[in-house]
Amino acid sequence: MYSVRRAEKKDIARILELLVQVDMVHHEGRPDLFKGPATKYNEDELNEIIKDDNAPVFVCVNDEGDVLGHAFCIFKQVTGNSVLTDIRTLYIDDICVDEKARGSGAGKALFEHVKTYAKENGFYNITLNVWTCNPGAMKFYENMGLLPQKIGMELIL
Repeated sequence: MYSVRRAEKKDIARILELLVQVDMVHHEGRPDLFKGPATKYNEDELNEIIKDDNAPVFVCVNDEGDVLGHAFCIFKQVTGNSVLTDIRTLYIDDICVDEKARGSGAGKALFEHVKTYAKENGFYNITLNVWTCNPGAMKFYENMGLLPQKIGMELIL
């Protein structure tokens, strides 16, 4: 039904559309922080990112080849720290499934692919950040087996 692969240059326009959806979810939840219809990367930046083997971007596609979602990943490792261990972490910087395809299994396929990739490449864990104004995403991550690692807090002045 769905397949997941590394993103390619031909996927950039669709990824940009999905990045706007991500931004709008955050804008609707926190308009004090997120400006509204925008993307955190432009076409040129995405072209470079998708070539970077230390920051793989995966896309979930349907049988027709339409991109339904993406996952931006980044390799992270702190070494030689006096407090932290030298584990390798696969950080999910951004994950999105098109709002029309949510609940269809595309997100699960995407996440399972990332998890398999992390296991096969010797990562200790997968981490990500999620905004509390996005309860749907929080529930999805919990259903995928993620647990809170740390909590960011704020006081608006």
